[in-house]
Amino acid sequence: MSQVTRVACGIDIGGSGIKGALVDLETGEFAGERVRIDTPQHSTPEAVAEVCGQIIEKLGVEPDVPVGITFPAPIVHGTVRFMANLDKSWVGLNVNELMTQALGRRSYALNDADAAGLAEVAYGAAKGVGGTVIVTTLGTGIGSAVIVDGTLVPNTELGHLEIDGHDAESRASSHQREIHDMSWKKWAKRLQRYYGHVEMLFSPDLLVVGGGVSKKHGKFLPLLDLRAPIVPAKLLNTAGIVGAAYEAARVAGK
Repeated sequence: MSQVTRVACGIDIGGSGIKGALVDLETGEFAGERVRIDTPQHSTPEAVAEVCGQIIEKLGVEPDVPVGITFPAPIVHGTVRFMANLDKSWVGLNVNELMTQALGRRSYALNDADAAGLAEVAYGAAKGVGGTVIVTTLGTGIGSAVIVDGTLVPNTELGHLEIDGHDAESRASSHQREIHDMSWKKWAKRLQRYYGHVEMLFSPDLLVVGGGVSKKHGKFLPLLDLRAPIVPAKLLNTAGIVGAAYEAARVAGK
């Protein structure tokens, strides 16, 4: 008799699309197809919850399977503190309660960068690393996750550290490199200033760099001079879904 695969469902809510998949909790890989539906133009809680319900239905998620949902916002004890990429009516809402009611099953919400960080620690570039791990996502801004001996310190927002009088992500994000047509060397100087400051504050045991630009890590990571090892992320596009599923299963005690 074959062993039943332990799975959880992850849903990753973004400004343009909502993606979901069942995740094999042993491997961190998708246990089947990934489903994507456009984020509703009027991205109210009710409209987004309806899309999440459609994804659950398309995936055929069983009632006892934990569901984790990422949001592009800080989630404090289940509540959205502020929202940039979805309708402002999310602010102050307890999304755990909303999604649990809308989906008819216990659902667990977390910040998208935190989910990506958990995925890298559980299955990716930081698997098996003890101490303090900081996972950053370089994109339009800079997302961050801090994990200490496997435990997440949520909602760190290290992209908004003020360095030399500037919001860090306004200088060092990959979006800034693109719009200012910076050379890799020039951008690496900005990254050096950013990661050097983060290192001074936290003394991490490992730094992990994610985001689409991490596929080209050979062009900029070797230019950085830090005490801590700094490595590219492994999960990339799957990290949000995988981290959401992992956290939902952990909280559910499955």
